[in-house]
Amino acid sequence: MRISLTEWTKSGSPWVWLNAGAVTICVIMVIGLLSLIAVRGLGHFWPADILQAKYSLNDNQSRVIGEIVETEQVPAEQLRDAGVIVPDGTKMMRRDLMKIGNRDVSGTDFTWVLDSNLSERSYPAMLFATERREWGNFYGYLRALKEGDTLIGQYAGYDKTPEYMALWNRFEASIERALIIRKDIYQIEKHEIGAINYELERLRLKQRSLELKDVADPVLYASIEARRNELNTEYEGLQQSLIDLYNEINRDSIVAEISNGQQIDIAVAKIVRAFRPNDMSVPAKLAHYADKIWEFVSDDPREANTEGGIFPAIFGTVMMVILMSVLVTPFGVVAAVYLREYAKQGFMTRLIRIAVNNLAGVPSIVYGVFGLGFFVYFLGGNIDQLFFPEALPSPTFGTGGLMWASITLALLTVPVVIVATEEGLSRIPRAVREGSLALGATKAETLWKVVLPMASPAMMTGVILAIARAAGEVAPLMLVGVVKLAPSLPLDANYPFLHLDQKFMHLGFHIYDVGFQSPNVEAARPLVYATALLLVVVIALLNISAVQIRNHLREKYKSLEM
Repeated sequence: MRISLTEWTKSGSPWVWLNAGAVTICVIMVIGLLSLIAVRGLGHFWPADILQAKYSLNDNQSRVIGEIVETEQVPAEQLRDAGVIVPDGTKMMRRDLMKIGNRDVSGTDFTWVLDSNLSERSYPAMLFATERREWGNFYGYLRALKEGDTLIGQYAGYDKTPEYMALWNRFEASIERALIIRKDIYQIEKHEIGAINYELERLRLKQRSLELKDVADPVLYASIEARRNELNTEYEGLQQSLIDLYNEINRDSIVAEISNGQQIDIAVAKIVRAFRPNDMSVPAKLAHYADKIWEFVSDDPREANTEGGIFPAIFGTVMMVILMSVLVTPFGVVAAVYLREYAKQGFMTRLIRIAVNNLAGVPSIVYGVFGLGFFVYFLGGNIDQLFFPEALPSPTFGTGGLMWASITLALLTVPVVIVATEEGLSRIPRAVREGSLALGATKAETLWKVVLPMASPAMMTGVILAIARAAGEVAPLMLVGVVKLAPSLPLDANYPFLHLDQKFMHLGFHIYDVGFQSPNVEAARPLVYATALLLVVVIALLNISAVQIRNHLREKYKSLEM
């Protein structure tokens, strides 16, 4: 039986197919975007092979060593305008972006080379790459290893021999030794000396507070001075330990040969890791890849945020979102309960609802300006005058920090929680309320024990939406507490443990900083993709946790599907 076009249209099938097609396109676009970000970001950590080739440009020839990270086609006319000799009749030429490293020697990490001008290509097993704490990657040949001024091993050839492998193994052992010493240095500088400095500052502020209050207590002042002397003695001992450790870590160095044949010295203490990708098996590359991914999510950044990890940004983002959720949930729920359960449903209530809906559409930067002016300058300045006068003129809460950033984002997302909670309250049948009241419960008991539990999934929906919006915000945070690099985490072992006044790092701002403020754009670009992917993962994990809680509440109270 054939159906006419008119009947098929009236049945609604075209609209079903149209909606299904739109959803499919959206899903494909989202998957494609995430795949692009993942490939561009995660591919950066793979140990790519190092190319060695002879490069001819016009009448000049040189040897180049590096990784090819990108290729593109360029018009031949553009190359001719730049002074490059191009064969007649050529319209397009392929050029490669090569990561050559050795920025301390050449002045740049990357260079463009014409693919057709590369000859005698090879991937020598002896070529090695090092990740350094300064000046980026280094590519070249290992020639010698020294302990102080004593030469303990050298090799001058270009073939992989037992003598070379013996030198390489001693080099790896030297790197491992330096990394162990660096951990001891980090423990002393970051934790032990950091704790002493923190306590010395507290003693200084305590003494200053006593002076401002005109407290004349010689015993108290003597106890403060005695404790300060103890800390200074301990500090001097740690300083001596640091001097000894730095002497040990700076003992070893290597001599390496770069592409132009020049030999340079590199301190082993400045090397994070060294590897020979051309000589690595697939399992070895996978192990290296996993190690790099772990470093990315667990280590501190270095090299102007273009190397190392982003753990402080992950920690700051999660901490801020948790504090924001703790602040926004009770205020949003209380406001929604009042508007739905207690407020008289008239003109003013409708006006308030319109205002709440309009607040949800206000640009986030406006909230940032408000947070800076009201929370930071007004509230923070007055808090410093009342409770921290001993620290002035250095601000405590009169400057951006974790607390003001969390409150600003709570203010930004509270309309979402109010609307979602109100919607949940409105869907609870009136008969449920009346049944509770008929059984003798008061209105407060009905609200607390019946209505709110049934509306809790809607509250969690509001929190989920708030997390999704707040975790990716950047503009307001730039004004109220986020910084490029925070020296320490806002949560540590120093009293009061959670430092709400402290500035922090954020994944969204980290993406902006690395992508648009980095002096080395090409080196920073892969980290932009990797950080963006990680931000999506963090938001997804936070939302999944909230969804699990919502589903549990939904099942527990058998509430209506929202």
